[in-house]
Amino acid sequence: MKSNFLKFKGSSILFFLLVFSFNAFSQTGNNTLRLFVIGNSFSQNATTFLPQIAKEKGKTLIIGRAELGGHSLEQHWSYVEKFEKDSTDTKGKPYGGKSLKMLLSKGIWDVVTIQQYSYLSGDSSSYNPYAQKLVDYIKKLQPNAEIVIHQTWAYRTDAKKFGRIDKTQSAKNQKEMWQRSQAAYHKLAKQFNARILPVGDAFEEVATSKKYGYKKDADFDFEHLLAPNLPDQTNSINVGYFWNKQELAFDPNHANDAGKYLGGLIWYGLLFKEPVKQIAFKPETVSGDFKNYMIKVAAHLVKINTK
Repeated sequence: MKSNFLKFKGSSILFFLLVFSFNAFSQTGNNTLRLFVIGNSFSQNATTFLPQIAKEKGKTLIIGRAELGGHSLEQHWSYVEKFEKDSTDTKGKPYGGKSLKMLLSKGIWDVVTIQQYSYLSGDSSSYNPYAQKLVDYIKKLQPNAEIVIHQTWAYRTDAKKFGRIDKTQSAKNQKEMWQRSQAAYHKLAKQFNARILPVGDAFEEVATSKKYGYKKDADFDFEHLLAPNLPDQTNSINVGYFWNKQELAFDPNHANDAGKYLGGLIWYGLLFKEPVKQIAFKPETVSGDFKNYMIKVAAHLVKINTK
């Protein structure tokens, strides 16, 4: 009888330890993310403030990067082909002297993100076969990693030129660029049964908001420029106008601090599968009111895109 009791007690303790270990492992897994990003300046923009947001929430974030400004899926794949053909060819190792294989093979990655070059994002024909080849390559090197699609954003409404929608024409405006790129990204996500990081949708919602959307300054005198004067760009989520030495420069494409923050909220909420409503961190250049609005936008999109 005593022997049976000891066996039962021992089994109970063993069961408790297994459950405790599993729970501890699960909590560690939820709190730690090994993220590998294949992209360009837009992925850099979207993840700029992701480490600060993750740190505030007590998460451990490890990021690996294969990012080159203005690069498309086709260009990233071209480097893979060069490296696989000749591993000594420096043209196959453009990421700080390393190849995609070298970077991806370093450790275990939980999530690997891919995206298209923003100018080509509205042209679905530009994605393949390169996306398929990249995903097959990723899965060969990291078979357990989740592939996630980063949906990039449309250029600011006052951009002089918008992204390509096919080989012969560009989008007429911000709305068309967003619509075409959204459709192309969703088609890609369906191809791989992958989740989407809808940063492009978040940008569009903010940009078209009646209260918070950016509106071009009709009163600014562009004929008589004097540094450091700038047009009113309140609530812009793109860089827009800025002074580069003594010249007025214009970048309607890349995200400014507000846009980077918005992107970071989307990435955090979906990758860590957590709500973003209680995040206190914000960039110094972003007002508290605008920050609260962007959190509201991100929280909604995270909720409807969480499986």
